[in-house]
Amino acid sequence: MATAPAEAEVKATVVRYLASKNVPPTQAWLRDFMPSIRLNTPMVALQKTALFRILSTDLTVAVQPPSPNALFPANVASPEVKDRKLNGQITVQVLDIEDIGHSCWSQVENLEAIERGEMTKGREVIRVVDDELNTDQNRTPANNPSISSGPHKLLIQDAKGTKAFAFESEFVTGIGVSQLSIGGKLVLNDALVARGVIMLDRRAVEVLGGKVEAWDKKWRADRKESLKRKAGVTDGAGGGT
Repeated sequence: MATAPAEAEVKATVVRYLASKNVPPTQAWLRDFMPSIRLNTPMVALQKTALFRILSTDLTVAVQPPSPNALFPANVASPEVKDRKLNGQITVQVLDIEDIGHSCWSQVENLEAIERGEMTKGREVIRVVDDELNTDQNRTPANNPSISSGPHKLLIQDAKGTKAFAFESEFVTGIGVSQLSIGGKLVLNDALVARGVIMLDRRAVEVLGGKVEAWDKKWRADRKESLKRKAGVTDGAGGGT
């Protein structure tokens, strides 16, 4: 029983920290998390562990919205509403992402080049290693050919399960097929909605990151075939739009 006060204190601190990151946890998530940690672990490490785990979990079971304003309106995706503003902050997760700035076939070719360990830079084919893709100076489309400048179309979902499409109206760091994982979390901040589509710009979105491993693995495994179907290309054929 002597550890009960310490556990309560740790739990309260973790809850406050996650709430400050716009991912306040549900009681069910906390019941799973607390037995998995050591109470004598430094608090900073516990906070980072908690954030990593909640960002790796389905938002609809892990996060408790602090108010109704932290959820989408029921008719958020309605094209009948010309425009509106989503007041406040809404945490969402990514269910799908599509690069609509490049043809489906060019994306297939890029995927196959990456599979071979190659990428294109202008007209030059270069061979790359993983470390070259992870340096700070390579995190923009201009410096890293594997990062698309988009724009991107996303399917996102709030903590209640309501879904809506979102459109990247300007380049947002962290949004991209090679950067943002399926199940990754975003925080919308006073975002605008036009005809049922949420507009994403640097002011209106914060990328928290994260990944639901099973979702992301399946999405990436199926992506090349999905792009081929959209391009109207079958195995053995080439070209397309």
